[in-house]
Amino acid sequence: MANFKANRTEEDILREMTAILRELKDPRIDPMLTVVRAELSRDLSDCKIFVSSLSGKETAKESCKGLDSASGFIRRELLRRLKIRRSPALHFVADDSIAHSAEIDRMLHHIQPPVEEPQESGTGEE
Repeated sequence: MANFKANRTEEDILREMTAILRELKDPRIDPMLTVVRAELSRDLSDCKIFVSSLSGKETAKESCKGLDSASGFIRRELLRRLKIRRSPALHFVADDSIAHSAEIDRMLHHIQPPVEEPQESGTGEE
C-alpha cells in the first residue's frame, strides 16, 4: 500500500513541478527545461527530480543551480498544491535524456531514405 502512495505522489509531484517550472522567473533556469521523472524515497522525505534541456546537459546543470536556490519556494508551492502535510526535500539532477533522444531522432531521419510517391499512370485516354 505504501508503494502505491509513493507512486501516486511521484506522479503528482511530476505534474505539479512541470507547472511550477513554467511560472519561475529566474534567469538561470532554461525556458526549455523539462521535468523527466521524480524519484521519491520510501519514507516520502526526499525527492530526486530529474530535469533535462534540449540545449544539453551543461544547460541543465546550470538550471539545477537556479532550481536549488528556488527550492524553498518550490517546496511551499508543492505543499500548497498537493495538500500534503510535509513537502519532501528536493534534489535536482541534470539529465541529458531529451538531448540524447533528439540526437537519435536526427540520426534516424538522416539515414531514412526519402519516401517516393507513386506516379499516376495516365495514358491520356479514358
